[in-house]
Amino acid sequence: MNKRILVFGFLLLLTTLFVTSVSLSPVKAQGSGWITSYDIYDYNSNQHLAEYNFATGVNQTLAPILPGAVIKVTFTINVFTAGSGDLKLSTSLAQYIQGQYWQLETNSNYSLGSDFQSGARMASFNWVQGTFTMSVVGTVPTPSATETQAPVNVVTLYGPTSGIPLDQITVSSTTAGMSNFLTIYNEKAAHLKSLESSGVVQGYIDLYTNILNESKVVATAGDVTDAIAMLNGLSTSNEPTSSSVQSLYIPIIGVLAVVAVLFVVLFLRVRGKISYFQLVVEDQIKDLEGLTIRASKIDRTMASNLDSVKDRLKRLVGM
Repeated sequence: MNKRILVFGFLLLLTTLFVTSVSLSPVKAQGSGWITSYDIYDYNSNQHLAEYNFATGVNQTLAPILPGAVIKVTFTINVFTAGSGDLKLSTSLAQYIQGQYWQLETNSNYSLGSDFQSGARMASFNWVQGTFTMSVVGTVPTPSATETQAPVNVVTLYGPTSGIPLDQITVSSTTAGMSNFLTIYNEKAAHLKSLESSGVVQGYIDLYTNILNESKVVATAGDVTDAIAMLNGLSTSNEPTSSSVQSLYIPIIGVLAVVAVLFVVLFLRVRGKISYFQLVVEDQIKDLEGLTIRASKIDRTMASNLDSVKDRLKRLVGM
């Protein structure tokens, strides 16, 4: 127990020194109005990984995006103004379907033009006003050995001269270890909310929150193993009871205190009576000693009996 207290204290000190707000959301869009929505799926299992919709305000990650996974990104582009030259689509995904990256998903009146090539990593299309939905399929690249997360620009929209993107969809691919950390972290964060709602003492809530925050810092720095160990240290078996349950202990503690006081009083009273009886017996022993001496001069048998009684009394009082 003392070791756990020392560990929690050390982590609290680290948290105080290194408080940093770290966002672990693996998907983001620039939100400049060109890409109005997208959905990301695992291409093989069709698992929904992330979604964004500017109109409804939805922007959430549903599952981690792992290196080496084949994903399909379906997105809608709103070309809200006409211009000269060609717009360009680019992706950092590795090609999975031979000869194909891009596929037009809607049968709209938008014409991509003859220059558009579905198998090119960067594909040009006509810059005309309109809206269309397209998808790109590819393999998420693997981060370097020192990275736990790596940004991947799965879709980038450029103007005719390239340069600064008009809009972009960026995912943060995570290693399997980081994926495991995120799963455990989300479970602990959900449990923290239940602790808060159940009325657990604020000191424990603050400590729990600090350890969660510190684990994010450690994981983002690349030490996922230690970050997971920190989260696993938040054992439910060591949690304090809620304040409402603790309040139930107060009457019980009061009763036990009263019983303890009564016990002490009775013990002292009994101890006092025993001391009184002991003094009386000791006086009787002294009297018997005198009688034994006088009796020995008259009747040795009676003197022996009196001496035996005296010895038993001495043993009784511990003399």
